[in-house]
Amino acid sequence: MCPSQDREPLRYPLHGSTALEAPEEWDALHERCPFARVTLPSGDEATLLTRHEDVRQVLADPRFTNVLRAGDAARISDEESGGVFGSDMAMAIPARGETHRRWRQTVGRWFTAERIATLRPGIEAMAEKLVDDMVAHGHPADLRTHLAYPLPVWVICDLLGVPAADHDRFAYWSDVMLNLTRYGQDEIEQAQDDFVDYMAAHVYTKRETPSADLLSDLVIEWDPDGEPMSERELVFTGQALLVAGHETTTNVIGKTVALLLADRRRWERLLADRSLVHSAVEEALRFDADPGIGVPRYLDEEAEISGQVLPPGTTVMCCTAAANRDATVFDTPGEMVLDRSPNPHLAFGTGPHSCLGQALARAELRIVLHVLLRRLPSLELAAPAADLRRLEGLAVGGLSEVPVRW
Repeated sequence: MCPSQDREPLRYPLHGSTALEAPEEWDALHERCPFARVTLPSGDEATLLTRHEDVRQVLADPRFTNVLRAGDAARISDEESGGVFGSDMAMAIPARGETHRRWRQTVGRWFTAERIATLRPGIEAMAEKLVDDMVAHGHPADLRTHLAYPLPVWVICDLLGVPAADHDRFAYWSDVMLNLTRYGQDEIEQAQDDFVDYMAAHVYTKRETPSADLLSDLVIEWDPDGEPMSERELVFTGQALLVAGHETTTNVIGKTVALLLADRRRWERLLADRSLVHSAVEEALRFDADPGIGVPRYLDEEAEISGQVLPPGTTVMCCTAAANRDATVFDTPGEMVLDRSPNPHLAFGTGPHSCLGQALARAELRIVLHVLLRRLPSLELAAPAADLRRLEGLAVGGLSEVPVRW
Protein backbone atom coordinates (compact mmCIF):
# COMPACT_ATOMS: atom_id res chain seq x y z
CA MET A 1 0.00 0.00 0.00
CA CYS A 2 2.90 2.34 0.65
CA PRO A 3 4.52 3.34 -2.65
CA SER A 4 8.28 3.00 -2.34
CA GLN A 5 10.90 4.32 -4.71
CA ASP A 6 10.61 1.20 -6.88
CA ARG A 7 6.78 1.24 -7.05
CA GLU A 8 4.38 3.52 -8.87
CA PRO A 9 3.08 6.40 -6.74
CA LEU A 10 -0.64 6.67 -6.05
CA ARG A 11 -2.67 8.86 -8.38
CA TYR A 12 -4.00 11.81 -6.39
CA PRO A 13 -6.58 12.93 -5.41
CA LEU A 14 -8.11 9.69 -4.17
CA HIS A 15 -11.86 9.15 -4.41
CA GLY A 16 -14.42 6.89 -2.80
CA SER A 17 -16.70 4.59 -4.76
CA THR A 18 -19.46 7.24 -4.56
CA ALA A 19 -19.39 11.02 -4.20
CA LEU A 20 -20.12 10.89 -0.46
CA GLU A 21 -17.95 7.93 0.53
CA ALA A 22 -14.35 8.01 1.71
CA PRO A 23 -11.54 6.40 -0.31
CA GLU A 24 -10.78 2.86 0.80
CA GLU A 25 -7.04 3.65 0.82
CA TRP A 26 -7.20 6.01 3.81
CA ASP A 27 -7.16 3.33 6.51
CA ALA A 28 -4.10 1.64 5.05
CA LEU A 29 -2.33 4.97 4.61
CA HIS A 30 -3.03 5.89 8.25
CA GLU A 31 -1.65 2.59 9.50
CA ARG A 32 1.24 1.82 7.16
CA CYS A 33 2.09 4.79 4.97
CA PRO A 34 1.86 8.21 6.63
CA PHE A 35 4.22 9.68 3.98
CA ALA A 36 3.06 8.35 0.62
CA ARG A 37 4.33 9.18 -2.85
CA VAL A 38 1.55 10.52 -5.07
CA THR A 39 1.20 11.81 -8.62
CA LEU A 40 -0.75 15.06 -8.94
CA PRO A 41 -3.04 15.98 -11.87
CA SER A 42 -0.06 17.81 -13.39
CA GLY A 43 2.00 14.60 -13.45
CA ASP A 44 4.41 15.95 -10.82
CA GLU A 45 5.07 13.98 -7.64
CA ALA A 46 4.43 15.08 -4.05
CA THR A 47 4.33 13.60 -0.56
CA LEU A 48 0.87 12.83 0.85
CA LEU A 49 0.17 13.21 4.59
CA THR A 50 -2.98 11.63 6.02
CA ARG A 51 -2.46 11.39 9.79
CA HIS A 52 -4.09 14.04 11.94
CA GLU A 53 -1.01 14.93 13.97
CA ASP A 54 1.26 15.14 10.91
CA VAL A 55 -1.18 17.32 8.98
CA ARG A 56 -1.78 19.54 12.00
CA GLN A 57 1.97 19.93 12.57
CA VAL A 58 2.73 20.84 8.96
CA LEU A 59 -0.10 23.37 8.73
CA ALA A 60 1.09 25.06 11.90
CA ASP A 61 4.78 25.10 10.86
CA PRO A 62 5.86 28.38 9.17
CA ARG A 63 8.64 26.55 7.32
CA PHE A 64 5.97 25.05 5.07
CA THR A 65 4.74 27.81 2.78
CA ASN A 66 1.46 27.90 0.88
CA VAL A 67 3.00 29.43 -2.26
CA LEU A 68 4.16 26.92 -4.86
CA ARG A 69 6.22 29.13 -7.18
CA ALA A 70 9.69 27.68 -6.49
CA GLY A 71 11.33 26.00 -9.46
CA ASP A 72 11.36 22.61 -7.76
CA ALA A 73 7.83 22.84 -6.30
CA ALA A 74 5.33 20.33 -7.64
CA ARG A 75 2.66 21.82 -9.88
CA ILE A 76 -0.88 20.92 -8.97
CA SER A 77 -2.31 21.35 -12.47
CA ASP A 78 -0.59 21.02 -15.82
CA GLU A 79 -0.26 24.67 -16.75
CA GLU A 80 2.43 27.28 -16.44
CA SER A 81 1.78 28.47 -12.87
CA GLY A 82 0.74 25.02 -11.68
CA GLY A 83 -2.73 26.09 -10.65
CA VAL A 84 -4.27 28.47 -8.16
CA PHE A 85 -1.63 27.76 -5.49
CA GLY A 86 1.10 29.09 -7.74
CA SER A 87 -0.94 31.88 -9.30
CA ASP A 88 -0.30 35.62 -9.19
CA MET A 89 -3.13 35.83 -6.66
CA ALA A 90 -1.32 33.45 -4.31
CA MET A 91 1.95 35.32 -4.79
CA ALA A 92 0.47 38.77 -4.11
CA ILE A 93 -0.86 37.97 -0.64
CA PRO A 94 1.91 37.93 2.00
CA ALA A 95 2.72 34.32 2.78
CA ARG A 96 4.64 34.47 6.05
CA GLY A 97 6.17 36.64 8.73
CA GLU A 98 5.10 40.03 9.99
CA THR A 99 3.59 41.20 6.69
CA HIS A 100 1.36 38.14 6.62
CA ARG A 101 0.32 38.73 10.23
CA ARG A 102 -0.62 42.34 9.44
CA TRP A 103 -2.55 41.28 6.34
CA ARG A 104 -4.58 38.73 8.32
CA GLN A 105 -5.17 41.24 11.10
CA THR A 106 -6.44 43.86 8.67
CA VAL A 107 -8.69 41.56 6.65
CA GLY A 108 -9.67 39.45 9.64
CA ARG A 109 -11.46 42.34 11.34
CA TRP A 110 -14.31 41.69 8.91
CA PHE A 111 -14.61 38.04 9.90
CA THR A 112 -14.79 38.20 13.68
CA ALA A 113 -17.64 36.52 15.56
CA GLU A 114 -19.00 39.94 16.49
CA ARG A 115 -19.01 41.13 12.88
CA ILE A 116 -20.62 37.89 11.67
CA ALA A 117 -23.37 38.28 14.28
CA THR A 118 -24.40 41.55 12.64
CA LEU A 119 -24.69 39.78 9.27
CA ARG A 120 -26.93 36.98 10.51
CA PRO A 121 -30.31 38.72 10.01
CA GLY A 122 -29.51 39.56 6.41
CA ILE A 123 -28.19 36.05 5.67
CA GLU A 124 -31.28 34.47 7.21
CA ALA A 125 -33.61 36.76 5.25
CA MET A 126 -31.85 35.86 2.00
CA ALA A 127 -31.97 32.14 2.83
CA GLU A 128 -35.72 32.47 3.45
CA LYS A 129 -36.22 34.21 0.10
CA LEU A 130 -34.21 31.56 -1.75
CA VAL A 131 -36.23 28.78 -0.15
CA ASP A 132 -39.40 30.65 -1.14
CA ASP A 133 -38.16 30.71 -4.73
CA MET A 134 -37.24 27.03 -4.63
CA VAL A 135 -40.68 26.09 -3.31
CA ALA A 136 -42.30 28.23 -6.02
CA HIS A 137 -40.20 26.39 -8.60
CA GLY A 138 -41.54 23.08 -7.32
CA HIS A 139 -39.89 19.77 -6.73
CA PRO A 140 -37.75 18.00 -7.58
CA ALA A 141 -35.32 20.89 -7.41
CA ASP A 142 -31.55 21.23 -7.33
CA LEU A 143 -30.63 22.59 -3.91
CA ARG A 144 -27.23 23.65 -5.24
CA THR A 145 -28.78 25.86 -7.93
CA HIS A 146 -31.53 27.32 -5.76
CA LEU A 147 -29.79 27.77 -2.40
CA ALA A 148 -26.23 26.48 -1.95
CA TYR A 149 -24.84 28.64 -4.77
CA PRO A 150 -26.77 31.93 -4.65
CA LEU A 151 -26.62 32.40 -0.86
CA PRO A 152 -22.79 32.51 -0.49
CA VAL A 153 -22.56 34.61 -3.66
CA TRP A 154 -24.93 37.20 -2.19
CA VAL A 155 -23.13 37.15 1.17
CA ILE A 156 -19.60 37.65 -0.15
CA CYS A 157 -20.69 40.23 -2.74
CA ASP A 158 -22.49 42.21 -0.05
CA LEU A 159 -19.44 41.99 2.20
CA LEU A 160 -17.00 43.08 -0.50
CA GLY A 161 -19.29 45.68 -2.02
CA VAL A 162 -19.37 44.17 -5.51
CA PRO A 163 -22.62 43.62 -7.46
CA ALA A 164 -24.12 40.15 -7.08
CA ALA A 165 -25.53 40.62 -10.59
CA ASP A 166 -21.99 39.91 -11.87
CA HIS A 167 -22.03 36.42 -10.36
CA ASP A 168 -21.97 34.61 -13.72
CA ARG A 169 -18.76 36.36 -14.64
CA PHE A 170 -16.77 35.65 -11.50
CA ALA A 171 -18.28 32.17 -11.21
CA TYR A 172 -16.65 31.41 -14.56
CA TRP A 173 -13.36 33.03 -13.54
CA SER A 174 -13.36 31.08 -10.27
CA ASP A 175 -14.02 27.83 -12.10
CA VAL A 176 -11.09 28.47 -14.43
CA MET A 177 -8.77 29.29 -11.53
CA LEU A 178 -9.79 26.28 -9.45
CA ASN A 179 -10.09 23.71 -12.21
CA LEU A 180 -7.15 21.36 -12.57
CA THR A 181 -7.87 19.73 -15.92
CA ARG A 182 -10.57 21.45 -18.01
CA TYR A 183 -8.97 24.61 -19.41
CA GLY A 184 -6.01 25.36 -21.63
CA GLN A 185 -3.26 27.87 -20.89
CA ASP A 186 -4.65 30.61 -23.16
CA GLU A 187 -8.13 30.39 -21.58
CA ILE A 188 -6.62 30.41 -18.09
CA GLU A 189 -4.53 33.49 -18.78
CA GLN A 190 -7.46 35.35 -20.35
CA ALA A 191 -9.73 34.57 -17.40
CA GLN A 192 -7.07 35.66 -14.91
CA ASP A 193 -6.50 38.93 -16.81
CA ASP A 194 -10.24 39.64 -17.00
CA PHE A 195 -10.70 38.90 -13.31
CA VAL A 196 -7.82 41.19 -12.36
CA ASP A 197 -9.22 43.98 -14.55
CA TYR A 198 -12.64 43.54 -12.93
CA MET A 199 -11.28 43.78 -9.39
CA ALA A 200 -8.95 46.67 -10.29
CA ALA A 201 -11.96 48.63 -11.53
CA HIS A 202 -13.76 48.01 -8.25
CA VAL A 203 -10.72 49.05 -6.22
CA TYR A 204 -10.60 52.30 -8.21
CA THR A 205 -14.32 52.87 -7.59
CA LYS A 206 -13.92 52.28 -3.85
CA ARG A 207 -10.99 54.68 -3.74
CA GLU A 208 -13.08 57.38 -5.41
CA THR A 209 -16.37 56.71 -3.59
CA PRO A 210 -15.83 54.41 -0.60
CA SER A 211 -18.80 52.80 1.12
CA ALA A 212 -19.44 50.55 4.12
CA ASP A 213 -17.86 47.35 2.80
CA LEU A 214 -14.68 45.34 3.18
CA LEU A 215 -13.05 46.44 -0.07
CA SER A 216 -13.58 50.13 0.75
CA ASP A 217 -12.16 49.52 4.21
CA LEU A 218 -9.03 47.91 2.76
CA VAL A 219 -8.54 50.78 0.33
CA ILE A 220 -8.46 53.37 3.12
CA GLU A 221 -7.01 51.14 5.88
CA TRP A 222 -3.47 51.84 7.03
CA ASP A 223 -1.45 49.18 8.84
CA PRO A 224 0.39 49.88 12.13
CA ASP A 225 3.51 50.99 10.24
CA GLY A 226 1.58 53.55 8.22
CA GLU A 227 1.91 51.67 4.92
CA PRO A 228 -1.22 51.33 2.78
CA MET A 229 -2.04 48.01 1.14
CA SER A 230 -0.60 48.10 -2.37
CA GLU A 231 -2.84 48.17 -5.43
CA ARG A 232 -1.67 44.67 -6.29
CA GLU A 233 -2.48 43.37 -2.80
CA LEU A 234 -5.90 45.04 -2.87
CA VAL A 235 -6.83 43.51 -6.21
CA PHE A 236 -5.69 39.99 -5.38
CA THR A 237 -7.08 40.11 -1.84
CA GLY A 238 -10.48 41.00 -3.26
CA GLN A 239 -10.11 38.27 -5.86
CA ALA A 240 -9.12 35.64 -3.29
CA LEU A 241 -11.99 36.52 -0.96
CA LEU A 242 -14.49 36.46 -3.83
CA VAL A 243 -13.33 33.01 -4.97
CA ALA A 244 -13.07 31.46 -1.50
CA GLY A 245 -16.19 33.18 -0.20
CA HIS A 246 -18.57 31.58 -2.67
CA GLU A 247 -16.99 28.50 -4.27
CA THR A 248 -16.00 26.59 -1.15
CA THR A 249 -19.08 27.54 0.87
CA THR A 250 -21.40 26.57 -1.98
CA ASN A 251 -19.87 23.11 -2.10
CA VAL A 252 -19.88 22.64 1.68
CA ILE A 253 -23.57 23.60 1.94
CA GLY A 254 -24.49 21.11 -0.78
CA LYS A 255 -22.47 18.27 0.73
CA THR A 256 -23.69 18.98 4.28
CA VAL A 257 -27.36 18.78 3.29
CA ALA A 258 -26.68 15.69 1.15
CA LEU A 259 -24.90 13.92 4.01
CA LEU A 260 -27.74 14.66 6.41
CA LEU A 261 -30.36 13.43 3.94
CA ALA A 262 -28.36 10.39 2.80
CA ASP A 263 -29.34 8.67 6.05
CA ARG A 264 -32.82 9.86 6.96
CA ARG A 265 -32.18 9.17 10.65
CA ARG A 266 -29.76 12.10 10.74
CA TRP A 267 -32.33 14.57 9.41
CA GLU A 268 -35.02 13.20 11.75
CA ARG A 269 -32.72 13.64 14.73
CA LEU A 270 -32.15 17.30 13.86
CA LEU A 271 -35.88 17.79 13.45
CA ALA A 272 -36.38 16.41 16.95
CA ASP A 273 -33.56 18.47 18.49
CA ARG A 274 -32.57 21.70 16.72
CA SER A 275 -29.90 22.34 19.36
CA LEU A 276 -27.80 19.72 17.55
CA VAL A 277 -27.38 21.93 14.48
CA HIS A 278 -24.17 23.47 15.87
CA SER A 279 -22.42 20.13 16.46
CA ALA A 280 -23.96 18.61 13.32
CA VAL A 281 -22.31 21.30 11.19
CA GLU A 282 -18.93 20.52 12.76
CA GLU A 283 -19.45 16.81 12.20
CA ALA A 284 -20.43 17.34 8.57
CA LEU A 285 -17.23 19.33 8.09
CA ARG A 286 -15.24 16.48 9.65
CA PHE A 287 -17.08 13.73 7.79
CA ASP A 288 -16.80 15.35 4.35
CA ALA A 289 -14.85 12.82 2.31
CA ASP A 290 -14.11 15.09 -0.64
CA PRO A 291 -13.01 18.63 0.22
CA GLY A 292 -10.86 18.59 -2.91
CA ILE A 293 -7.16 18.44 -3.63
CA GLY A 294 -6.21 19.11 -0.01
CA VAL A 295 -3.79 21.70 1.30
CA PRO A 296 -0.42 21.87 -0.50
CA ARG A 297 2.68 23.11 1.25
CA TYR A 298 6.21 23.68 -0.04
CA LEU A 299 9.32 23.21 2.06
CA ASP A 300 12.46 25.15 1.21
CA GLU A 301 14.55 23.78 4.07
CA GLU A 302 14.94 20.42 5.77
CA ALA A 303 12.28 19.54 8.33
CA GLU A 304 11.43 16.52 10.45
CA ILE A 305 7.83 15.41 10.91
CA SER A 306 7.06 12.40 13.13
CA GLY A 307 10.60 11.10 12.69
CA GLN A 308 10.52 11.46 8.91
CA VAL A 309 13.09 13.85 7.47
CA LEU A 310 11.71 15.83 4.55
CA PRO A 311 14.39 17.40 2.32
CA PRO A 312 14.30 20.92 0.90
CA GLY A 313 12.19 21.12 -2.24
CA THR A 314 9.51 18.77 -0.92
CA THR A 315 5.91 19.52 -1.85
CA VAL A 316 3.52 18.09 0.74
CA MET A 317 -0.17 17.46 0.17
CA CYS A 318 -2.00 17.66 3.49
CA CYS A 319 -5.19 15.63 3.16
CA THR A 320 -7.33 17.19 5.88
CA ALA A 321 -10.26 14.92 5.03
CA ALA A 322 -8.16 11.82 5.67
CA ALA A 323 -6.79 13.40 8.86
CA ASN A 324 -10.39 13.93 9.98
CA ARG A 325 -10.93 10.16 9.77
CA ASP A 326 -7.87 9.28 11.88
CA ALA A 327 -8.93 6.64 14.43
CA THR A 328 -6.22 7.72 16.87
CA VAL A 329 -8.06 11.04 17.27
CA PHE A 330 -11.73 10.28 16.54
CA ASP A 331 -13.78 7.39 17.93
CA THR A 332 -15.71 5.58 15.18
CA PRO A 333 -14.32 7.97 12.53
CA GLY A 334 -16.31 6.30 9.76
CA GLU A 335 -19.62 7.15 11.42
CA MET A 336 -21.36 10.51 11.31
CA VAL A 337 -22.03 11.32 14.97
CA LEU A 338 -24.14 14.48 15.11
CA ASP A 339 -23.35 15.27 18.74
CA ARG A 340 -19.63 14.47 18.54
CA SER A 341 -17.67 16.40 21.15
CA PRO A 342 -14.87 17.29 21.19
CA ASN A 343 -14.41 17.50 17.43
CA PRO A 344 -10.90 18.75 16.60
CA HIS A 345 -11.34 18.47 12.83
CA LEU A 346 -9.02 20.24 10.43
CA ALA A 347 -11.57 21.18 7.78
CA PHE A 348 -10.57 24.85 8.06
CA GLY A 349 -6.91 24.10 8.57
CA THR A 350 -4.94 25.37 11.52
CA GLY A 351 -2.08 27.73 12.24
CA PRO A 352 -1.19 30.97 10.44
CA HIS A 353 -3.01 30.01 7.23
CA SER A 354 -6.22 28.64 8.69
CA CYS A 355 -9.36 29.70 6.81
CA LEU A 356 -9.94 33.39 7.44
CA GLY A 357 -13.66 33.14 6.71
CA GLN A 358 -14.47 30.07 8.77
CA ALA A 359 -16.79 31.94 11.16
CA LEU A 360 -18.78 33.20 8.18
CA ALA A 361 -18.92 29.75 6.58
CA ARG A 362 -20.12 28.21 9.83
CA ALA A 363 -22.79 30.89 10.19
CA GLU A 364 -24.07 30.27 6.66
CA LEU A 365 -24.21 26.50 7.24
CA ARG A 366 -26.09 26.82 10.52
CA ILE A 367 -28.55 29.33 9.08
CA VAL A 368 -29.25 27.14 6.05
CA LEU A 369 -29.96 24.12 8.25
CA HIS A 370 -32.23 26.03 10.64
CA VAL A 371 -34.22 27.51 7.73
CA LEU A 372 -34.56 24.17 5.93
CA LEU A 373 -35.54 22.29 9.09
CA ARG A 374 -38.22 24.85 9.84
CA ARG A 375 -39.50 25.44 6.32
CA LEU A 376 -39.09 22.00 4.71
CA PRO A 377 -39.13 19.32 7.43
CA SER A 378 -40.07 16.67 4.84
CA LEU A 379 -36.99 17.45 2.74
CA GLU A 380 -35.35 14.39 1.19
CA LEU A 381 -33.01 13.49 -1.63
CA ALA A 382 -34.77 13.06 -4.95
CA ALA A 383 -32.16 10.54 -6.09
CA PRO A 384 -30.26 7.73 -4.35
CA ALA A 385 -27.26 9.05 -2.43
CA ALA A 386 -25.05 6.63 -4.35
CA ASP A 387 -26.06 8.32 -7.61
CA LEU A 388 -24.94 11.82 -6.61
CA ARG A 389 -22.13 13.03 -8.83
CA ARG A 390 -19.00 14.83 -7.72
CA LEU A 391 -17.69 17.92 -9.45
CA GLU A 392 -14.76 16.73 -11.52
CA GLY A 393 -11.42 18.46 -11.83
CA LEU A 394 -11.82 21.22 -9.23
CA ALA A 395 -9.26 21.97 -6.53
CA VAL A 396 -12.23 22.12 -4.14
CA GLY A 397 -14.60 19.16 -3.88
CA GLY A 398 -18.33 19.37 -4.34
CA LEU A 399 -21.45 17.81 -5.84
CA SER A 400 -22.56 18.78 -9.34
CA GLU A 401 -26.18 18.86 -8.12
CA VAL A 402 -28.19 18.03 -4.99
CA PRO A 403 -31.66 16.95 -6.18
CA VAL A 404 -34.28 17.26 -3.44
CA ARG A 405 -38.05 17.03 -2.93
CA TRP A 406 -40.32 17.74 0.01
